[in-house]
Amino acid sequence: MTRVELTEKILDIKREKDWTWKYICEQIGGMSEILLVGALLGQMKLVKPLARKAASLFGLSAAEQRMLNEVPYRGSPMPPTDPLLYRFYELVMVNGPAWKALIEEEFGDGIMSAIDFDVAIDREANPMGDRVKITMSGKFLPFKYYGNEQGIPETGVREE
Repeated sequence: MTRVELTEKILDIKREKDWTWKYICEQIGGMSEILLVGALLGQMKLVKPLARKAASLFGLSAAEQRMLNEVPYRGSPMPPTDPLLYRFYELVMVNGPAWKALIEEEFGDGIMSAIDFDVAIDREANPMGDRVKITMSGKFLPFKYYGNEQGIPETGVREE
C-alpha cells in the first residue's frame, strides 16, 4: 500500500461512517486539528501514540499505523487546480511582496517559519455572508551571516 492509497482508505472510512473531521480530531486528540487532518491526508506524520489512536479509530493494520508515523513527501503540484487552494496561491502572488516588505521592515532580513508555525481557522458571522478568518503565526528566523567580520551583525535581525 502507498501513502496515497492509505489516504484514500481513510477518506472512504470517513465517508462510510459519516464522520466529520471535528469528530475524528476529538477522538484522536493530542495536537491541532489542522495537523491531524493534514496527517490523515498524507501531508504530516503522526507521532506513535497518535498513530496508534488513529489506527484504532479507522481499524488500520499495523503496517498502515506505521505508515502514519513516517515522514511524508509533502506538497502538491503548483499552481494548485482546486479553486479554494488556488485562492491561497493567488493571495500570496498578489499580497506576498507587500507581506515580505512589511515583515522585513519590522523584523529584519529573514523568513517566517512554516515549521515553528501555528494557524487557526474561524468562522466570522457577517450579514453579507459568513467570512473565513485565518490567523497565522510563524517564528521569525533571521538569516545568518556566516563568516561575518567584527562589527557586522551575526544575523539579519532589524538594525536599530
